[in-house]
Amino acid sequence: MFISKLSRLGAQAFKGLSKAPLTIRPKRSFFPIVQKDYLEPASCKLFSTTAIGNSQEKEESQKISVTFFDKDGEQEIKVPVGMSMLEAAHENDIELEGACEGSLACSTCHVIVMDVEQYNKLEDPTDEENDMLDLAFGLTETSRLGCQVIAKPELDGLRLALPAATRNFAVDGYKPKPH
Repeated sequence: MFISKLSRLGAQAFKGLSKAPLTIRPKRSFFPIVQKDYLEPASCKLFSTTAIGNSQEKEESQKISVTFFDKDGEQEIKVPVGMSMLEAAHENDIELEGACEGSLACSTCHVIVMDVEQYNKLEDPTDEENDMLDLAFGLTETSRLGCQVIAKPELDGLRLALPAATRNFAVDGYKPKPH
């Protein structure tokens, strides 16, 4: 029904165009318009896709303190706001596997949030994350996937424990190198 109405409308528009007198307009070049509006230095305008102001710079430079606990002890690192704990661990040579590289296809970046108050500040896990957590070794009430825990200012002082083992169904024993 919609297509037939559309085709009738197109046919009416075409008939209207065919009845209109044909007029020939003098040739105009678009080059003077382009030259005038865009190429002359006086009318050049700068365009930027980034926001103006210091708020973005402050957010990028802001870092939080995160402590990882593993079999070798603890390591405190500074993590930029917006970065996942998986990326932060890889950048700081912390042995957090992440076989799927953060695509929610494994549970090898399983971490345990040591403080319930900090755990409650995190966004709720998605169904996909919960499905992967079901496969994790040493699952606890405060378990999360490191690829899904994103640094934000209210998580400053976050303490994460790394389980004693991981379950990597793809290639057992393979440890990917960060990109």
